[in-house]
Amino acid sequence: MKLAYKIDGIFPTPIYITKINRKLSKIENKFIKEIASNVNNNQGNLISKDTYVLDKPPFKKLKIELLAHLKEYYKVVCKFDKVEPYLTQSWLNFTSENQYHHQHEHPNSMISGVFYINSEVNNDSIKFWNHTYKRIRPQISEWTWLNAESWTYPVESNDLIIFPSQVTHSVKVKKGNNLRISLAFNSFIKGEIGTEDKIDLLHI
Repeated sequence: MKLAYKIDGIFPTPIYITKINRKLSKIENKFIKEIASNVNNNQGNLISKDTYVLDKPPFKKLKIELLAHLKEYYKVVCKFDKVEPYLTQSWLNFTSENQYHHQHEHPNSMISGVFYINSEVNNDSIKFWNHTYKRIRPQISEWTWLNAESWTYPVESNDLIIFPSQVTHSVKVKKGNNLRISLAFNSFIKGEIGTEDKIDLLHI
């Protein structure tokens, strides 16, 4: 018997994937090297002491490009009215062979992103986790977007991934001898939230 039906996805987690189609300039690469010499130990890898790197002059052009994609995410996915997004903090992560990045989220941010400055698709990836409580755990014949407990995206240089800040993500123990360099950023919104008639109006 042939069954007629459809499967909808409700409350999905929208992951925005694109590329910045240009090579970084000599000024940008020089700045990255300067940042790499001034880092803190993170849980599993290294993180820049400067957590506002996109506000610095060498990254002026890159900030404009990343912000354009961020605004596109808010426009197409969020469809907010009377507000606009802005970047809050931004920093560099450095991950060498056998290092990793622990499972984490980005508090006090609405939408976050990662731009991959130096990554190899065969060695590097980002993993997102679905921490919805599972009441039962039967064996799975095939993992799909409907039943997955995690989802991994291979990444390479110039990839940009944007996602809701509350989504748990991580980097598995790194293989390969390339130095993985990524630029992460957070964002928030400014403008008018809510309405007078619902008594929840807020200007931020």
